[in-house]
Amino acid sequence: MHDEKIIIVIPTYNERENIELIIPAIRKYVPQAHMLVVDDNSPDGTSRCVKDMSTEYDNLHVLDRTRKEGLGRAYIAGFSWALERDYELIFEMDADFSHDPEYLPDFLDAIQNNDLVLGSRYKNGVNVINWPMYRLLLSYFANMVFTRIIAGIPFTDSTGGFKCFRRIVLEGINFEKIGSSGYSFQIEMNYHAWRKGFRIAEIPIIFKDRERGESKMSTKIIKEAMLLLWKLRFMSIFHKRI
Repeated sequence: MHDEKIIIVIPTYNERENIELIIPAIRKYVPQAHMLVVDDNSPDGTSRCVKDMSTEYDNLHVLDRTRKEGLGRAYIAGFSWALERDYELIFEMDADFSHDPEYLPDFLDAIQNNDLVLGSRYKNGVNVINWPMYRLLLSYFANMVFTRIIAGIPFTDSTGGFKCFRRIVLEGINFEKIGSSGYSFQIEMNYHAWRKGFRIAEIPIIFKDRERGESKMSTKIIKEAMLLLWKLRFMSIFHKRI
């Protein structure tokens, strides 16, 4: 039995058709968890959908943002909201079922002896379904080669977005100095948690590409990630922390 107060932060932009399915799926596996949907003013009415569902589901919350500013900004807003309240375990996950809710109990088991648990697509081989080959190779080499060689980060999956933090980890990171807005936000958060000496573990997950909606991946996001890795290498050389 996990007694800590849990919240799952889910960023959304045009995820209405996914969010109405993922919320009951999460509740099935972790009925005690609260959920916070951080919506970037989705034109498809995602926020309105969640608010309607909150009449049926207890402890379902919505944080409305005025515009789309990127994944990192959405997560920081959600983390800040959670830290203002008494949540001890703070998850992040996508709304599109690429992060399967069935793994949530595994995270809860692993976090008992750790401060941060990362869901890894590459811990036990390559566990990615329905990605085109170019994207799979890009992700694999970004995690297994570039983040390790350039930034020195010792994890098999530093760009993944399925995680569980203890609040002490998020309290120890200065959000104002996190500059990433895209998927490189995940690398930056992992790096600073690692550099601060928190206990970090990876558990294997199977990642399935979304079936509904559109991916937010772009060339801009890829370039941002590569620039970040060199920035982190520089910080490592000069032992800078935030």
